[in-house]
Amino acid sequence: MLPTASNLSTDLRDPAARSDDQGEHLLLGVGGQTIRLVRLPGAPAGTPLAALVPLDGDGYDRIAAIDRLLRALQGHAVPPDRRLTPQQKRRHRRMLQATDGHMNGASYREIAGVIFGPDRVAAESWKTSALRASVIGLVKGGHAMIAGGYRQLLRHRHKE
Repeated sequence: MLPTASNLSTDLRDPAARSDDQGEHLLLGVGGQTIRLVRLPGAPAGTPLAALVPLDGDGYDRIAAIDRLLRALQGHAVPPDRRLTPQQKRRHRRMLQATDGHMNGASYREIAGVIFGPDRVAAESWKTSALRASVIGLVKGGHAMIAGGYRQLLRHRHKE
């Protein structure tokens, strides 16, 4: 059975919900994940949950997320989130790793050793190494993510 406003409290991870002018902010544990919900002001107890979807450029992504949430709430198999390929996930992970190292004072060569292994780094002339160019690109991409590019991770590429 789907949770309603009246029985959500049994599934909350944080029973001390926070309220503000937008409503009551709740955390719901579903399928090993935490879902943030807002009960709108004036919604009577026992009212079934509803999803509000802004009809903007991200509407399809939001609908896909709601579909996954509804499947999880009903105990059905949840399809994987396919916004990122395994290769993209690996590159983003490396970007964050490289940027973290760079921000903590590591040289590009040291970062390359951690990401690609010291043997691969030692096998090439560093000044002309493709690994050097790769690490510089990873750090640059990581800084772009930090500056707000991370928002693109949550969007599908849709054909116009």
